[in-house]
Amino acid sequence: MSQPNVVLTGFMGTGKSTIGRALARELGYEFIDTDAMIVERYGTIAQIFEQGGEDAFRQHERNTAVELAGRSGCVISTGGRFMLDDHNAAALVPTSDVFALLAEPEEIARRVLKDGIASRPLLANASDPVQRIKDLVEQRRAGYARFATVSTDGRSPDDIAAEILARRRRPNAGRTRGFTAVAVAAVAVAALLVVMFARPRR
Repeated sequence: MSQPNVVLTGFMGTGKSTIGRALARELGYEFIDTDAMIVERYGTIAQIFEQGGEDAFRQHERNTAVELAGRSGCVISTGGRFMLDDHNAAALVPTSDVFALLAEPEEIARRVLKDGIASRPLLANASDPVQRIKDLVEQRRAGYARFATVSTDGRSPDDIAAEILARRRRPNAGRTRGFTAVAVAAVAVAALLVVMFARPRR
């Protein structure tokens, strides 16, 4: 029996990789970082943006999503926009519990700026990185809200991982609101077609 994956989404600096590793240890799952996969195959994210633009990077993300959809028993840490792409979500949601990690923009800025922004193409050229973070967080708020959300402000990775594990045991925890409705509709259409074609022909 295949083991559902755990997918972590959320803005940069919300702790997806750190918390993902903690979850993988607890579950005995393989840990996968989608950005690391892309970097290993195609070069640094900054290089990809410079050579092919953001479109090239997003296409690499879509290819990665399709590949990971065929795996099970993984904790997958994704890039900030990865699961906001409908193609990627459609590939991973059916076999995964998805959680969006959240943090206040000021906390994200503190974490990201502490590590430097050279590896963050979306911030590298911003005249005001903090305001840029606030704007991007607001733009993506509704997208992240489609998934089960977990606040990371002022909490340890182990505490956050424990919450995700507890919520994951509940029925439908981590299933997306929007995509669940789509799945139900698809099943209903399929059932209708079966009934129609099963009717005896006169």
